[in-house]
Amino acid sequence: MGTPAFAATILGALIEAGHRIVAVYTQPPRPAGRGHRPQPSPVQSLAVRQGLQVRCPGNLRNEADRAAFAALGADAAVVAAYGLILPGPILTAPQFGCLNVHASVLPRWRGAAPIQRALLAGDRETGITIMQMEEGLDTGPILLQEAVPIVSNATSAGLSAELAILGGRLMLTTLDGVAEGRLLATPQPQKGVTYAAKIGREEGRLDWRLHSTDLERRVRALDPWPGSFFETGGERIRVHAAVDLPGPAGGVPGTVLDDRLSVSCGEGVLRLLRLQRPGRAALEAPEFLRGFPIPPGTRLPCPATS
Repeated sequence: MGTPAFAATILGALIEAGHRIVAVYTQPPRPAGRGHRPQPSPVQSLAVRQGLQVRCPGNLRNEADRAAFAALGADAAVVAAYGLILPGPILTAPQFGCLNVHASVLPRWRGAAPIQRALLAGDRETGITIMQMEEGLDTGPILLQEAVPIVSNATSAGLSAELAILGGRLMLTTLDGVAEGRLLATPQPQKGVTYAAKIGREEGRLDWRLHSTDLERRVRALDPWPGSFFETGGERIRVHAAVDLPGPAGGVPGTVLDDRLSVSCGEGVLRLLRLQRPGRAALEAPEFLRGFPIPPGTRLPCPATS
């Protein structure tokens, strides 16, 4: 049960290990791309290529869907970034219940966006937790857990790919351990609980009044979605990469300081390295500036305060 590329990697690990997958549950196709045509999720695409049965219910609240799930007679349900709430009858239907691959070292960063929130907070490590699911928000007992360091230039996309591989490996170990009765779940610690709220599009708007370190983290954390951006010349410019230049601010926040797109922040300076105009390809800063000049002295706007 999963939807994005993170979950597809874990499905791939299950397939490669020879597990018999009786069904794949994923979110229904969503409109995407320039034509806004419905596109299957990465999990659905992989499942179809492998000839697996795919189910895409909009929710799991009605009795027919619950009965169909129970009728599978599954030993376990592997859940990874599925995106739907699993009600009690679903959680208890498989023999060993529903086992979740969560991309953090629980209880830190329970919730929808653990990878992005870890990067935004400047965490030095994260990891994978395999959890026995219950009805609370990522509150279930821990079956297996492993931490990994977060490198200084980590992006959400890169860290997600790394954690997906780890998650697949830990899930295979967990399934063996649970089936053989040698792996027991332990309750999560009561201390250290934090919540990873869902990311909104507007969180990508760069507020030059913040510290340059925070803005550089934001660029990395929100890559690839929703992306960091600012507005100038009537266009929304996306920032794909930037570097933090610590030290005193060089002027009023949002001021472009030089021809290398160094921007003054509340503290420090952020140099923009790779940018993209709407409908165009992402370009390194020198090439970008040849087609869309942003001269020194330009004031990039800060978001309005409420």
